[in-house]
Amino acid sequence: MWFAKSAPEVLTECKVDPATGLTTEEAQARLAQYGENKLEGKPKKSLIALFFSHLQDMLIYVLLGAAVITLVIGEYVDAIIILLVVFLNAAIGVIQEYKAEKAVEALQQMTTPKSLVKRDGQIQEINSEDIVVGDIVVIDAGRFIPADIRLIESANLQIEESALTGESVPSEKDANNIHPDPKTPIGDKTNMAFMSTLATYGRGEGVVVATAMETEIGKIAKILDEDIEEMTPLQKRLDELGRVLGFIAIAVCVLIFIIAFFQKRDLFEMFLTAISLAVAAIPEGLPAIVAIVLALGVTRMSKINAIVKKLPAVETLGSVSIICSDKTGTLTQNKMTVVKFYTLDNLQNVPSEGTGFEARQEEQELMKSFVLCSDATYEDGQGTGDPTEVALIVLGDKYDLSRQRLHTEYKRVGEKPFDSDRKLMSTLNQEGTGYRVHTKGAIDNILKIAKNALVNGQVVPLTAEMKANYLQVAEAMSDDALRVLGAAYKDTDRVIDPEEMEQDLTVLGIVGMIDPPRLEVKDSIAQAKSAGITPVMITGDHKNTAAAIAKELGIASALEQSITGTEIDALSEEEFAGKINNYRVFARVSPEHKVKIVKAYQEQGNVVSMTGDGVNDAPSLKNADIGVAMGITGTDVSKSASDMILADDNFTTIVHAIEEGRNIYNNIRKSVIFLLSCNLGEVVAIFASVLFFWPVPLLATQILWINLITDTLPAIALGVDPGDKEVMKKKPRDPKESFFAGGAGARAVLGGTLIGVLTLVAFYFGLNEYGYSLGSANIPEEVLTYARTMAFVVLAGSQLFYSFAMRSPTKSIFQLGLFSNKYLVVAVVVGFMLQLGVITIPFLADAFKLQMLSGGDWGIVILFSLIPLTLNEIAKIFMRMTAKN
Repeated sequence: MWFAKSAPEVLTECKVDPATGLTTEEAQARLAQYGENKLEGKPKKSLIALFFSHLQDMLIYVLLGAAVITLVIGEYVDAIIILLVVFLNAAIGVIQEYKAEKAVEALQQMTTPKSLVKRDGQIQEINSEDIVVGDIVVIDAGRFIPADIRLIESANLQIEESALTGESVPSEKDANNIHPDPKTPIGDKTNMAFMSTLATYGRGEGVVVATAMETEIGKIAKILDEDIEEMTPLQKRLDELGRVLGFIAIAVCVLIFIIAFFQKRDLFEMFLTAISLAVAAIPEGLPAIVAIVLALGVTRMSKINAIVKKLPAVETLGSVSIICSDKTGTLTQNKMTVVKFYTLDNLQNVPSEGTGFEARQEEQELMKSFVLCSDATYEDGQGTGDPTEVALIVLGDKYDLSRQRLHTEYKRVGEKPFDSDRKLMSTLNQEGTGYRVHTKGAIDNILKIAKNALVNGQVVPLTAEMKANYLQVAEAMSDDALRVLGAAYKDTDRVIDPEEMEQDLTVLGIVGMIDPPRLEVKDSIAQAKSAGITPVMITGDHKNTAAAIAKELGIASALEQSITGTEIDALSEEEFAGKINNYRVFARVSPEHKVKIVKAYQEQGNVVSMTGDGVNDAPSLKNADIGVAMGITGTDVSKSASDMILADDNFTTIVHAIEEGRNIYNNIRKSVIFLLSCNLGEVVAIFASVLFFWPVPLLATQILWINLITDTLPAIALGVDPGDKEVMKKKPRDPKESFFAGGAGARAVLGGTLIGVLTLVAFYFGLNEYGYSLGSANIPEEVLTYARTMAFVVLAGSQLFYSFAMRSPTKSIFQLGLFSNKYLVVAVVVGFMLQLGVITIPFLADAFKLQMLSGGDWGIVILFSLIPLTLNEIAKIFMRMTAKN
């Protein structure tokens, strides 16, 4: 709590003389004691460790089990195929995440390489890594702050802290201030300077009170290094699904052995059958298909300027219910802009775009004084210097009062720099044969030292009524969250001393400026709200300013929906979590508050997205379900801590990304339900044959071929199905919602059962052609091969056709457009070609124990294959009629 102590107290505690600084010996001793002034991160995972971390998943375990089983029965090709699926799944995850954990490295790069310190009574430039607690640091404009410092001297010192606090305007610093309140927000600690912030104006000296991981930036680094291994909703669903399928496969095997034991069947034969059933129960291609669909989704999202770093983040976007957004640079443009100016009885709005506007004489004089009394520059859309002064230069440009022309024509010959006590700055410029003082600053301070006012081109005495008018307009501007600056002038016939400048001034008027909202954000917020998503603003800025912006954008409707960091601290975690839904604006918050806000929303069952661009946003980006960083204005730290980066810094892009995420989840769900329907069909066919003492209609290798080759292509094609245009008119998906919600489970069971029954019917037809039935004994091997080929083709064909029905639970394939998903059409065509190939190519037919069918039997199997699709489409007609009624 250095900010609560006086400078002499701090110096005493740090055991240092401000005149001479530390001795070299003392500095070396402290360096040995405290360590170097650089941020540390925990060791990063190697590529091998990353790879194995992607194998820790129940479905992967089940797949590896299937690979072992296929090796046991000597089907080496199938074992290799399964292992390739496992490898592909892990490799995709590793590639996506390899560069994801660079947050602390980016923080390390932010620390400044050189600093000015007093050592042995002399000012020296040293590496910032060698700075220790107690060092006296010299601060001047343009230098980064190398550590956390308690100021002991300051002269008009201003420090730009937006990366740390979120405030767009530099903070004015005063070494003499003391803040006794222990809960003083970072942005209000005017007697402190923090590591990695930038001095923009004035000068100062301070004593180092914290280095490395003990600094405010260091605290952020510690938060970023915490392991947050929360699974996404999709990962949770797949994990549960994997466990269920694994247990089902084991249960089915045990059940078959029990049945075989009572039926007195050959146990080795039943072992092979049990393996067939276990293979049938597991959708081997599922992990790879989900990874491929997510990877394709990532590619699609990059085209809308949303760069996703971690595959599961795509799906998480679909269930986002809260968007917590940083204000500065995210909802606003992060550049101060003059929006209003006032000369007596004349309030004008400033056009947002364009140049060449005309102004009255006193308005021109107002802008001229502001431009001449500024040190900033603005050329080719780029400003340097204080953001407030840049805004004034831009204002002049709009009214053809360019800085270059004015400064050339009216040369500066003297100045009185800004002072935080006076809150004024004055310059003396040549004006014709004489000179003119231009003063800018707080309007109430100008009115105290002014004598006249410029009204309708005439200098008139300043009355109490005029003063009240200026103050009333200034107050109205402040209520609208505008930052108010006044301007005045004084003519003189000689070069005068700075002490004489701010006397007997003539008031010109005031301007109101703000960091304006992004133009496109308001519509995006309205769209988010219509999709059942609550947008929330989190900022380091003042409450009134934040609330005004939030009202303008439609985030909040009243000031009562705002709360400050200090007010949050007054509540217990339980109280805060209980009241969190009452608030839409969180102002004057620290990085710790942002994390607390995100966690409070999560405790209420929300899936939280956090957008931001500053170092101060990094911890909350990492803790959020989906952290979204700005690509252009975002710091390396925020980008590294995030799950997604907006390449265009456009808040609107996140709404488009959420829409894309919802559609991707829906597509993954279609793929999963399709695969499970197919696998259930296989289980039904084999289990029924065991139960009723029939020959097994499919071999394990044939099932593997269908699961890994035939099913996979339509499943991937369903994963890239064109999106539902009405998806943003629905509420966010409940993250606890099952894959099988909304009747999907019933459809999977009915579809799978139908496919299984038709497979058995086809098997029966194949046996019947040779005069055998399902209950016949001693069926010749060639007859079984023919019947299994018919069952094999019907199983694959019905699954391929059934994929068309999976595109929508209610819309027919004609309403959707048969060719609106060209990938699916191609997948089905290729699937049938592969089936034909595996039957007709001799070495494949021998490997899979299949043979060519007659022309008539091809007609039968195609007819059977179309039945599940046809019945599903008929069912949809009744469902639509019921929905209408």
